[in-house]
Amino acid sequence: MLLPSTDLRLTRRQALEALGCASALALGGCATGGQEGPAAEPAPEAEPDAAAVPESEPQSTAERLLSSMTLEQKVAQMLFVTPEQLTGVDCATEAGLLTKEALAKLPVGGVAYFGGNIAGERQLRDLLSGTVELSRNAGAGIPVFTGVDEEGGPLVARVANSGLFDVERFPNVWWIGESGDVGRAAHVGAVIGSYLRDIGFSVDFAPVADVLTNPDNPVIGRRSFSSDPDVCAQMVSAEVEAMLQEGVLPCAKHFPGHGDTEGDSHTGAVTSWRSADELRACEYVPFKAAIEAGCPFVMVGHVQTPNAAGDGLPASLSRIMMTEELRGRLGFAGVVISDSMCMGAISRNFEPEDAAARFVVAGGDVLLMPPDPWAARQGIIDAVYSGSLTEDRIDESVLRIIAAKQAAGLVEA
Repeated sequence: MLLPSTDLRLTRRQALEALGCASALALGGCATGGQEGPAAEPAPEAEPDAAAVPESEPQSTAERLLSSMTLEQKVAQMLFVTPEQLTGVDCATEAGLLTKEALAKLPVGGVAYFGGNIAGERQLRDLLSGTVELSRNAGAGIPVFTGVDEEGGPLVARVANSGLFDVERFPNVWWIGESGDVGRAAHVGAVIGSYLRDIGFSVDFAPVADVLTNPDNPVIGRRSFSSDPDVCAQMVSAEVEAMLQEGVLPCAKHFPGHGDTEGDSHTGAVTSWRSADELRACEYVPFKAAIEAGCPFVMVGHVQTPNAAGDGLPASLSRIMMTEELRGRLGFAGVVISDSMCMGAISRNFEPEDAAARFVVAGGDVLLMPPDPWAARQGIIDAVYSGSLTEDRIDESVLRIIAAKQAAGLVEA
């Protein structure tokens, strides 16, 4: 249920409370706060009257929604796709009959947009609002996230660099890090969050939390705030808090850190040779700051860490990196989303069904742009039927997703 009259600006505390509640629900309950009163004397036992005992009701909106969903609908919520993947068109610029029919068959949890989807200001607003409205009437009736890569700077800013919107543009965030002015990072988060929310986006795949420890890195470069983890942490934290204040959900990326790699995960496997101790002392620092600032999403990269995890898997398929490190060591309770599963590091080495199931088994919640969304959904469902996954494990992810949608004002809290 969309709440058009609700102020969507979030405080850090509200974001943390929403995500913490989702974790508690996944474990069987959600604390309501307040002090406990003195224990009451036990009442005498009454004879049970089966006809008079009502069935237990879900304790929250999230539980109520979850209880009404089929397994297929739950798994669909774990997919974040492009409108082209959803509808099969070459370039989607409107939400019409094809979108409606596609959502009826595959009621995905989110839709990610790129420069090709932006043809004009009114057109983009209509595309986003139309997709959200159609999704509200599909599947379990849970509106989709609308996401975009809007980091700022000349490299990755789909809206600002389109030239179709009168919004403030920024230099690469490296120069903001160089300035040492945390207020400038907060300003970037506030401005980007404000115009994205106004247009109709609910998720921004930013900020970049990678520490640029390898100057020859061909992918991250000056998209990173700094080669100093503490500077990165301060800037990332400020941007996250500012974006949350504007009502857009930020996503810190690319855990466990893409700044030390030499290759490009868009085309093939990449490796960070850092040890576990080195990662924890450097690469993890900005992610920890983002988590403490209330960041609801962390994107996991397709980075192999042979001297840390040593499992021969990219972090996006590694239980060690996602469950033991990100959730266990860093205490992240929010939504773990993969980097694009279309990237060569995954698509050239794993079948879509296998990659999707592996990701969830390892602890992930949302698959970003699986090359075949229908195959990805079936792979996860088959893993449940085979016993590799339990439906309870799926429920944990869906509760986190719903909590994030509540924080974005997409679902009634």
